[in-house]
Amino acid sequence: MLRAIVVAPLTRTIRDIPTELRLGPDEGLAVDCVASFDNLQRVRRSALTHKAGDLGPRRQEACAALLALADC
Repeated sequence: MLRAIVVAPLTRTIRDIPTELRLGPDEGLAVDCVASFDNLQRVRRSALTHKAGDLGPRRQEACAALLALADC
């Protein structure tokens, strides 16, 4: 089992750049924000105790932000 995972932190600072994924109430979050793929972080799985939201069918948009980050 993986003990750490890579996460894209959320921020209310929205810059409208390709490495961000806009999120909000439709994903179960209280406010409009973005997942910032420019600031990926490694987090211990045990530190993740609360599910903030869910991308649902928008996972492909997360893949597009990762491609923009890698410039490939």
